[in-house]
Amino acid sequence: MSELIMLGTGNAAVTRCYNTCFAIRNGNEVFLVDGGGGNGILRQLEKAGIALGSIHDVFLTHTHTDHIFGLVWVVRMIAQSMNAGKYSGELRVYGHAEGLQALEAICRATLPGKVCAHLHQDILMLPLVDGATFAAAGMTGQAFDIGSTKAKQFGFALQLPEGGRLCCLGDEPYNERAATYARGADWLLCEAFCLYADRERFKPYEKHHSTALDAGRLAAGLEVKNLLLYHTEDKTLPSRRASYTAEATQHYQGLVHVPDDLEVMALS
Repeated sequence: MSELIMLGTGNAAVTRCYNTCFAIRNGNEVFLVDGGGGNGILRQLEKAGIALGSIHDVFLTHTHTDHIFGLVWVVRMIAQSMNAGKYSGELRVYGHAEGLQALEAICRATLPGKVCAHLHQDILMLPLVDGATFAAAGMTGQAFDIGSTKAKQFGFALQLPEGGRLCCLGDEPYNERAATYARGADWLLCEAFCLYADRERFKPYEKHHSTALDAGRLAAGLEVKNLLLYHTEDKTLPSRRASYTAEATQHYQGLVHVPDDLEVMALS
């Protein structure tokens, strides 16, 4: 049975939770998506019980600091494990070419030579184009350009072992170019920067983000089975699950998930 592990659920500026990143576990293999903004990813992986040796496939959505810098630490620690003979096989990092070039440049500028020696040897940067397929943790995915108005960003659709489909929309408002991948998905992962009721406080539209109300309307129109909201503000964490769910279900009648950091959800 595959499961989704939310390593972080917050937006770029959070301090009370970790930046949005997650892992999908399929048996003994783990597919890591983004890394948050720093070495806090190592703490989150440890708390989630995810060993570095189980991660052989990584997806970088885009180059914003709250997504890419944690992956520098993942590359560092896995390369060090390789040097110690404690990691078996290759690490494959997928993403669009510009994102992978940025990740490699940061690694080469900041990490020791013994770490960087693994780049393009057994730590592989594998660029994808819009619509390209890839394999991750025994599953098949298809990447797509979300049509970002800021940094270029890819989402993906993933065929789950149980036969369902998960669609990650990235962390910007929905673009119709993603309809092929999102419509009818069993799981739709969608950003919700804040409540619509709090739009004057958090200014989501000025930052090119959505609200829980927007996400619920979107999920209803796309006829998805499960809606998962992430990349939120962190000032309302005690009430976040109840209030975001209430807003989303004003339009959407399916299952709404507003996870906390380190929450695990079965994808069957």
